[in-house]
Amino acid sequence: MSDKSYQPTVAGLRAFVAVAERRHFSSAATTLGVSQSTLSQSLAALEAGLGTPLIERSTRRVFLTAEGTQLLPRAQAVIEAVDAFTAEAAGTTDPLRAGMRLGLIPTVAPYVLPSVLAGLGGQLPELTLRVIEDQTDRLLTMLRDGAVDAALIAVPTDAPGVTAIPIYEEDFVLALPPGHPLAGRRRVTAAALADLPLLLLDEGHCLRDQALDVCQSAGVRAELATTRAASLATAVQCVSGGLGVTLIPQTAVPVEAARSRVELAHFAAPRPGRRIGLVFRSSSGRDEPYRQLAGLIGELVGQEHQVRPVK
Repeated sequence: MSDKSYQPTVAGLRAFVAVAERRHFSSAATTLGVSQSTLSQSLAALEAGLGTPLIERSTRRVFLTAEGTQLLPRAQAVIEAVDAFTAEAAGTTDPLRAGMRLGLIPTVAPYVLPSVLAGLGGQLPELTLRVIEDQTDRLLTMLRDGAVDAALIAVPTDAPGVTAIPIYEEDFVLALPPGHPLAGRRRVTAAALADLPLLLLDEGHCLRDQALDVCQSAGVRAELATTRAASLATAVQCVSGGLGVTLIPQTAVPVEAARSRVELAHFAAPRPGRRIGLVFRSSSGRDEPYRQLAGLIGELVGQEHQVRPVK
């Protein structure tokens, strides 16, 4: 009589399925990579726990009992489910072989995504990316809440529980209205911003804070333009219309200069700029794959843009 509280072990079910499919104890043991005695013990424990014989043993052949024939499909389904569970779990431990929610700040996403998505598709064919574009603070909140897996933002960040992997550094370029006296110059000092109406992005954009930091580092008080923009593309268009000047990252130059009439000027050394990196939850235990991803992103961005990889 079976014990209704008995729970079959996976080892016992594997032994039963192997013997039933091979109809040979030695062959079944070889298939499972165990000794024949271990196989027999696992099967005997299963039969004892169930209170019913599953295999009819003879000196020459192995037969399934009526109960064994009835229960075999159930046991096979359990083993298939366990194998599928194990395989899927192995895949989810490597985020580069599964689905990933990647956050990007608005001053990065439009300019690097084309090359990054195309390159990752070729190098990581099993990776399925879902892109979330948002401001830094909101991305960090989503990261902490588990709504995104990793994010491409300006670093360093002082967010607790977050690991940052620096990827590349890029210069800021000064965008000017058409015909501006500084247009085309390559050694403009940051102090020149004191005499220019600086157009900033709205609150919450890290590029706004970075532009103000450039002014502070140069020891100047910027003359802020009354116009503010919600996106870098809008800011550049406002500059093109003569409403002020703005700073744009080097990766944005090819796109924004091509679709507007702005003029450009470059700063003298030490040139102001920013560092972009990949951030993720320190508790995720995925340092190695995320470092691999950061390295690939750095290579892909470096192939298309004038950036400096962070060693």
